[in-house]
Amino acid sequence: MWKPFIRPYSSNEIIPTSDAAKRVCKIMVSSPKVGLESALDESGIWVSPDLTEEIIKRFENAGMLAYRFFEWVGKQRHYSHSVRAYHTMIASLAKIRQYQIMWELVNSMRSKGILNIETFSVIMRKYARAKKVDEAIYTFNVMDKYGVPPNLAAFNSLLSALCKSKNVRKAQEIFDGMKDRFLPDSKTYSILIEGWGRDPNLPKARAVYQEMIDNKCEPDVVTYGIMVDVLCKLGRVEEAVNVVREMDSRGCPPTSFIYSVLVHTYGTEERIEDAVNTFLEMERNGVQADVVAYNALVSAFCRMNRLENAFRVLQEMENKGVSPNARTYNIILNSLITLGKNDEAYKFFRKMICCCEPDSDTYTMMIKMFCENDRLDRALKVWKYMGKKQFMPTMHTFSVLINGLCEKGEVSQACVLLEEMIEKGIRPPGSTFGKLRQLLLKEGREDVLDFLTEKVNLLIKEPLCD
Repeated sequence: MWKPFIRPYSSNEIIPTSDAAKRVCKIMVSSPKVGLESALDESGIWVSPDLTEEIIKRFENAGMLAYRFFEWVGKQRHYSHSVRAYHTMIASLAKIRQYQIMWELVNSMRSKGILNIETFSVIMRKYARAKKVDEAIYTFNVMDKYGVPPNLAAFNSLLSALCKSKNVRKAQEIFDGMKDRFLPDSKTYSILIEGWGRDPNLPKARAVYQEMIDNKCEPDVVTYGIMVDVLCKLGRVEEAVNVVREMDSRGCPPTSFIYSVLVHTYGTEERIEDAVNTFLEMERNGVQADVVAYNALVSAFCRMNRLENAFRVLQEMENKGVSPNARTYNIILNSLITLGKNDEAYKFFRKMICCCEPDSDTYTMMIKMFCENDRLDRALKVWKYMGKKQFMPTMHTFSVLINGLCEKGEVSQACVLLEEMIEKGIRPPGSTFGKLRQLLLKEGREDVLDFLTEKVNLLIKEPLCD
């Protein structure tokens, strides 16, 4: 049964969730910054936690726009934010480095008694990604003060955040200092193995693996998968195959993910026969291929410019009920564009939108392709379609089109797009703004340049988006 999220003032009709989300998105995209709350008030919107979570997720790349909606929702009668909505909003604010507001939300959660381990895990991940290592460690250390004692899950989250942000040495140091306080499990060791693999430092990864065995902590399928991935990325594919055999002999059969890593590695090494044989071995062993495994095979064929085989794999996916995702289509699109088959790429894109939602990479690729081939009309057509689908453009998508407009001398249109970009809280790259700046100076339009510069400076002082 449909949930009643919106009831228009003129009707008691119940509107489905998807329609409600579309309506809210339209208001948020089209309303000026100062008029957003009024527009939402006048819309007659009834909100639910599910709807709020969906909207915040859609606008997480435009942090302050999402936050204004979050604040507005929080003032509605008989409504309370869910923990998930708080976490999504906290992540969005951290992404744009609005840390003060982020901690205000943490305090709000504390006052409601809904803080948990994941709250602090989200913050640790975001600090580490922003290279704020000390702040990530501080977050772990203040958990007790917020009434959430850290446990092994929090400890693992801190190590994972540090390892994924290329701070594995700090993670190892913390692990060595705290492993008596938090008894490590297979996940703890797997995190460190993966961290050293990314470093890359294979001897250290092996040392952690050996410590795991020595401490009677049995590797699980995730640990084995990480070891296979580490070895493959370091060009040790034959050794990775031995790990797969070892895990199988220990009663831990390899998963579709592990096979996909091998297929992908063979593809990057242009060993197409090995890639195909590994995929077939997976099927013979009764492991059902998922979309990740199929994508690895599609990528292997595309790397060898064997597009006819890639299309056959796509057909096989559909025959076996495995739905291709945006990544599947993007791999083939990128290959078609690289080979200069632009008309085929456009036809393939049109086929894609009938059965799969494009992602930001899809739109950026298509717009860039048309701009580089003097088909600005089609680039704008893709942009218009993206707006119709209420898809929030990323910094890269905006930049590609603005650069394309600049190349064709469409300065006024480029200015409109840059202003829209800033209004959505997305900071333009220096190269994109610099290109437009030169053109405006050349045309003697210093007044427009001053206007845009002021807007950019305001964004830098109070950033809305990285």
